Amino acid sequence: MSEHRRKPSQPQNGGRADARRAAQQRPGRGAGTGRDAPAASHSGPYAEPSAHGSRSGARRAGQRGSGGRGRGAGSAARGGARPDKRLINYPRSDREGWKRFLPSWKLVSGTALGFFSIIIAGAGIGIAMVNTPDPNKAAKAQNNVFKWANGEQMVATGGSMNRQIVPISSIPRSMRDAVIAAENESFETDKGVDPMGVGRAVWNMATGGSTQGGSTITQQYVKNMYLDSNQTLKRKVTELFIAIKLGTTEEKDTVLAGYLNTAYYGRDAYGIQAAARAYFGKDSQDLNPAECAFLASVLKGPNLYNPDGGIGTAATPQLNEDRARKRWAWVLDREVEVGRMDKAERAKYADKDFPPRVESAQARGMTGQIGYLVDTAKAYVMKSKGITAEQMALGGYEITTTFEKPKVDALAKAVEDTRNGLIDEKKRPDTDTFVQFGAASVNTKTGALVALYGGPGWDHKYFSNNANTTGVPVGSTWKPYVLAAAMQYGTQNSKGQGISADSKYMANDLTVINNRSGQPLRGKDGTPFKQKNESPTAYGYVTLNEAMEKSINVPFAQLVFDVGHDKVRRVAESTGLLKDSMGVPNDASFALGTSTPSAIRMADSYATFATSGTHHEPFSVTRVEKDGVPLPGFEAPKAERAMDNSVADNITKVLENVVQNGTATKVKKLGRPAAGKTGTTDENKSAWFVGYTPELSTSVVLFRSDPNSKDKALQSMKGVGDIPSIHGGDIPAEIWTEYMMEAVKGTPETKFPEPQDVGIVADASGAPSPTPSAPPSPSPSPSTEPSNTPSGRPSPSKSGKPCKPWQLYCDPTPSPTDTSGGLIGGSDGGPSGSPTATATGRPGRPGGITGG
Repeated sequence: MSEHRRKPSQPQNGGRADARRAAQQRPGRGAGTGRDAPAASHSGPYAEPSAHGSRSGARRAGQRGSGGRGRGAGSAARGGARPDKRLINYPRSDREGWKRFLPSWKLVSGTALGFFSIIIAGAGIGIAMVNTPDPNKAAKAQNNVFKWANGEQMVATGGSMNRQIVPISSIPRSMRDAVIAAENESFETDKGVDPMGVGRAVWNMATGGSTQGGSTITQQYVKNMYLDSNQTLKRKVTELFIAIKLGTTEEKDTVLAGYLNTAYYGRDAYGIQAAARAYFGKDSQDLNPAECAFLASVLKGPNLYNPDGGIGTAATPQLNEDRARKRWAWVLDREVEVGRMDKAERAKYADKDFPPRVESAQARGMTGQIGYLVDTAKAYVMKSKGITAEQMALGGYEITTTFEKPKVDALAKAVEDTRNGLIDEKKRPDTDTFVQFGAASVNTKTGALVALYGGPGWDHKYFSNNANTTGVPVGSTWKPYVLAAAMQYGTQNSKGQGISADSKYMANDLTVINNRSGQPLRGKDGTPFKQKNESPTAYGYVTLNEAMEKSINVPFAQLVFDVGHDKVRRVAESTGLLKDSMGVPNDASFALGTSTPSAIRMADSYATFATSGTHHEPFSVTRVEKDGVPLPGFEAPKAERAMDNSVADNITKVLENVVQNGTATKVKKLGRPAAGKTGTTDENKSAWFVGYTPELSTSVVLFRSDPNSKDKALQSMKGVGDIPSIHGGDIPAEIWTEYMMEAVKGTPETKFPEPQDVGIVADASGAPSPTPSAPPSPSPSPSTEPSNTPSGRPSPSKSGKPCKPWQLYCDPTPSPTDTSGGLIGGSDGGPSGSPTATATGRPGRPGGITGG
């Protein structure tokens, strides 16, 4: 056969079968591409040409073959164009490039349908599994038991207002209308949930935001049944399921009755019947529309809307009363707005018709100081563990406090003895009304609050705790912090070194005070500000020890600028005083006591001096059990170093001298080492004594304020008890001494540590040399204008009548007293005359005896 008629050569790797497979591939779009073509024959360059007929065709075919898997090339490369067998064709095999990741409408709709099917199925299962709440199971409340420090029971509170479930027929229509109008206008038509409110609450909790959200009455009813749970996403979902189930399976009247029977209204009252008895002394069915509007108002939050007051500085009885009145009026107006009360009915209830309440049964059981002790301990527990007022009211807590009954009784007796002998409201109504006392006593070694005096008692309808009241300026009891800051940080004149109490400062009345730049301060009229003492005595330059002894204003008004206000605040805060109670303006009066800490905080703060600069945070609870199980976190707070021991001990030395030779000599009757400082403020509006022994630190405050007034403004105490002017060195010091004599009875007498030398003598600018040859002449700074201010020291009594303990000037040989002429113009100005200073002259060792 001719060579030109030979059959084409067969592929090297297969024969006819391979030829058939190649023929089957040709109809496909990707067949025959460069990647799918058989490998070159071993016959080399002399092999048969490719099926594409030319090199250019092969090149084009190769380019098409590499154009992407979307044309099936990839499949062919894997052995042929087979169908995609994946359940979900994603990424899509029939698209190229980025289009492979664009889902088809089938995939989107199928996914959405599947997602919602799962949600609906899960919700259905969840709703089917949850149980609806039974208010009868929560009807029993328990007592909270409070114990004295020795473990004996003080009082059992709560539980007396157990829930009493009443049917909807015993709940007045006006109560139902008030609650629906105020809390859930759409209650009668909704399905138990507010989708927008739920979504908002879930989102907030999932993202760490606020746990609050709009809830329907149904949801609130469910929430009332889970008070022992945390605000979590799981809880919210559970509540949602229950609310949906209730909304679809229960009558609206059943849900509303359940809510009103389980809600907390304050006064330890859970449920509408208990609330009606607690506030109005009647059954729920007898409530009138005004009383119903009041209870609907309290539901907003009993801690802030119960006129009795609540926990925290924002929940005073006065603030709560104001909020409750406004909310009450709003609820009545809201009822008219949503068509649940007509205007004629609303017109019957003016502001004067705000419903009066009966005396709290809770208060009747809290006689004497018990109410204040329980309130203090309860607040400490709630703050320490984040427990709400509602949870606390459910009961089941056994709380052991730090309060020692003998000391509480001794402090109450000391106050009441003085009060009964001093105050006569019938005889002197213009001066003796609204006089209030507060006191607190702290163990210096631990910070344990062992006693307090909060007021006449809850049983006398006085609910404010004067021992924990802020807003009463402390006067010259603030001066030790200014001196301590000078000892710790130094002044502008000491080049950063601490100064001693032997440093001298100008003390003359009406001295011009310079700022840190050395320029005179300016008064409101633009003229140089002149600091006033109580006495016009020309003291000249005196040591800071003597200035503290006589409580002279001018040296400390200048010293605070030389040290720096921020450093004084830093020292005060390190001893436990709260920043928000400190005076804000960086003026001269800051050094003289415009700050307003509570008696508890002042007693605890001075304890830092007694313990050589070691501070213990005050606490009132040592052990808490819930349903018999001890709760962690009630160990005594750890001690912290507040200042150098040499600074604290030198402050104690200076304050011992105040007791021995200065404005607090009445305290010498204690007969053992004691240190302290008197304080009297502008216009005699408050008087303090804060003092300590090595064992106890106690503060006593006396002030005058109408508890029923809106602003609770302090009033002058001039003339109280027929005394022209009341000061920290008389009545407060007398109460302090009487209490401390009883409180430390039977305990070994101990002395304060002997202080180490501290700082250097750094006199103020213009001070004379340490050993002047002549008496120092007045500084150019003081005013040379004559003063017509008379001496604040009255003549001793010559009546021949027996002296009362608080009559400071009755003794024929009176000792110096702490007298005040005002915060900016003479807080604790000191007496007339110039008692001899007893400074030793050694740097850092102020004068006065060691004690004991």
